[in-house]
Amino acid sequence: MKPPFHLWVVCDGKPGHENQSLGLADAIGRRVSTEIHRISLAGNRGFASKLRAALDAARTLPKPSLVLSAGHSTHPSLLLLARKSNVPCIVLMKPSLPLGWFDLCIAPEHDFPDGTDRRDILLTRGALHRVTPGDGERKGKLILVGGPSKTHGWDAAGLIEMLAPATDRGGWQLSDSRRTPADFLEMAREKLPGVEVISHHDTPPGWVPRTLAAAKEVWVTEDSVSMVYEALGSGARVGLLPVPRRDHESRVLRGIDALVDSGFVTPYSKWRQTQRIEAPPSLLNEADRCAEIVVARFLRDGGNAA
Repeated sequence: MKPPFHLWVVCDGKPGHENQSLGLADAIGRRVSTEIHRISLAGNRGFASKLRAALDAARTLPKPSLVLSAGHSTHPSLLLLARKSNVPCIVLMKPSLPLGWFDLCIAPEHDFPDGTDRRDILLTRGALHRVTPGDGERKGKLILVGGPSKTHGWDAAGLIEMLAPATDRGGWQLSDSRRTPADFLEMAREKLPGVEVISHHDTPPGWVPRTLAAAKEVWVTEDSVSMVYEALGSGARVGLLPVPRRDHESRVLRGIDALVDSGFVTPYSKWRQTQRIEAPPSLLNEADRCAEIVVARFLRDGGNAA
């Protein structure tokens, strides 16, 4: 049996960034035998402190086959560890440092609105994540709610008014996020009798991915862009709940509009006409697609097929 590939994942302590990196690492592990090692820079401030933390953590780890990370503060450490180990490095999202310093950049299409034909850039629909479809029968019905952001405002009463007819048959669960206004859950409990309301403070780690994996239908507020792509990665039928837009020219929102145009998500306005959340044309799981390319390009000479 061939030994596993060792993947070093440099983390900055931000869950969204770690979710992207581990989404790719997990997908690689579904194709070849791997061991994933997290190198955390969380709690270290300043350029030199982060480099020392990365080097200290790496001393006890087996030699990597790849080093990867997401988040601007990880980039110097990513490059240092890759050069010191003489292995390729992969950066997720468009870096602030020169692209040529990295062996591969995996980034959402909105990071490169004019496109690119560079071989060292791989464009994706949305950010990578760790959600995959479950193996059992899909019965769950889930609502994922965000909150005010740079791109969106908030209309709690309007959202409740939309959800009332969409959930009147019962069986739905609703969970919020860190951005959700504090009074929204109580409003939902009062106005939506067919919905089990669960605060994100009360869910165990990994609850959202596990619940998505078993869900047949999912409503997501459009401000929660990462959750839209996670829901699509689960294989569920995804409905899109509008909230007031602040930035109508946002490149991220153009990506959401493209999902609507291509039939991956069902906007609430269409659901009102059909009373149906449509199935997407295909499973949208970019981590698996990217992992295939990474394995072929950097890990083709070894490992065990998953």
